[in-house]
Amino acid sequence: MKRLSSIVLLAALVLGMVLSACTPQAAPAAPAKIRIAALPIIDALPLYVAQKEGLFAKHKVAVEFIPAASAAERDQLISAAQADGMINDLVSVALYNRDQVQVQVVRFARVASADSAMYRVLAAKDSGLQTPADLAGVPIGMSQGTVIDYVTSRLLEKEGLSPEQITSVAVPKLNERMALLDAGEIKAATLPEPFGSMALQKGAVLIVDDSKYPEYGNSVISFRKAFIDESPQAVEGFLAAVEEAVAAINQDPEKYRPLLGEYKLVPDPVVASYPMPTFPAASLPAAAQFEDAVAWAKSRGLITNDVKYEDSVTSQFLPD
Repeated sequence: MKRLSSIVLLAALVLGMVLSACTPQAAPAAPAKIRIAALPIIDALPLYVAQKEGLFAKHKVAVEFIPAASAAERDQLISAAQADGMINDLVSVALYNRDQVQVQVVRFARVASADSAMYRVLAAKDSGLQTPADLAGVPIGMSQGTVIDYVTSRLLEKEGLSPEQITSVAVPKLNERMALLDAGEIKAATLPEPFGSMALQKGAVLIVDDSKYPEYGNSVISFRKAFIDESPQAVEGFLAAVEEAVAAINQDPEKYRPLLGEYKLVPDPVVASYPMPTFPAASLPAAAQFEDAVAWAKSRGLITNDVKYEDSVTSQFLPD
């Protein structure tokens, strides 16, 4: 009887193993897809490092970079829901959310520091302009109504100019702005890095930059609010990968210099020499920074409503 029971038990075990082997196994979940509208700027380096090092795959996200030649093209991709996330700035966020919440900031991308500027106000080499006071009433070449305009205003106000003394001329195309400044056809211009450094090498005069007032120079990673609501785990995985990439760059920046040229993040002439920036660890703009950008946009008539910090910036996805 005992032998019979043993045989029955053994048969049951074998049958169970056979049935288990024949049962279809659930396929592993596919990585969450994220589309990033990508400008060719050095601020995006951690994203490309995360891709190259397999960090996005490690955190179960599949990232597609959709090239955008300009901020306007980037914004078109986001507005049409053809991209889910982007690197932009606080003025851009305020403009997006002026009527309803369309995007949310989830992390700083890059920040100015005492050692690293992001925006420079420059004078032409033969203009005779040397100080911020010299720029009173002098039209400054810039892309108007943008973060360039905002940073220019705030830097010069900090240096003692009144809003009425700060004037501008619209030169939205960066290459044209650089060329006009170099030729002396405009007396002053505001340029983002690394173009500001390139202009200095050609003889332009530094008036002021945001290394002196780093609270005004930054970029952020933002996602469409609809995508955040639909795919919160994807955003969390994306930021975890970016965090690892930032740590890798800051530990060995020269290892990733070749990516500057591969992805056209800086102009070819300075790929080998441009100082590699230090990228910020997981962090967000302070409420005062965002509210100042909103106040400036309102003063220019770009928005009429108060855009709330708590609606436009979320900390829920930052890694612990």
